[in-house]
Amino acid sequence: MEALILAGGKAERLGDAARGRPKPLVHVAGRPLVAYQVVRLADAGVARVIVACSAGCEAQFEEELAGLCAEIVAVGEAEPLGRGGGLRLAASHRHESGPLFALNGDELLGVDLRDLLERHRSRRPAATIVVSQVRSPFGVVDVDSSDDVTGFREAPVLPEWVSSGVYVLDEECIDRLPDRGDHEDTTFPALAAEGKIAAYRNTSFWLTVNTPKQLREAEEFVRAHPELAAVSA
Repeated sequence: MEALILAGGKAERLGDAARGRPKPLVHVAGRPLVAYQVVRLADAGVARVIVACSAGCEAQFEEELAGLCAEIVAVGEAEPLGRGGGLRLAASHRHESGPLFALNGDELLGVDLRDLLERHRSRRPAATIVVSQVRSPFGVVDVDSSDDVTGFREAPVLPEWVSSGVYVLDEECIDRLPDRGDHEDTTFPALAAEGKIAAYRNTSFWLTVNTPKQLREAEEFVRAHPELAAVSA
């Protein structure tokens, strides 16, 4: 099986913490952030990972991700294509047909990829997207219909589910990816209107790394969970 990873992030908000690296190659607990994803993909049976990155970074990705139990093929974008365009470009370098994983390269997610694939194959939608719940960045005030305050909750988990940037894509979805732009603005809404997208609920961790604070949190999380380091060794 093959997989696609979006890795065009420039780490602008990370500033000096990125040490000049593309965001997916920023080190977390001693190894590139995207390396954790590559090893999880390999554990799930993926033999070939196609990485969509900025033009000129191809060799850097292939060198830093070598030896992780999967072939790494880096495909450079001569100009920014958006997430959907990046996936379409990467998908054009596949050797196989059929469902494949697609992930953002700057996140850590605790989803069981084998179970995700099994669920996708059992339902056979055009795409299955992993969804997670997030915490409110603010404390919440509970107000009843009479405008009486009934309580306070500090940073509660919100009831809504959001896309976590991990998918299984089938041929129909891949064929409908945009040449430019974001697939979650175009392809996914169109498929959802046709009843062709399934959700997979992730109740494990989901860490994004966009700021120095989030990078520190990711470092602390990985070091506090040695099983992640063991899997990624």
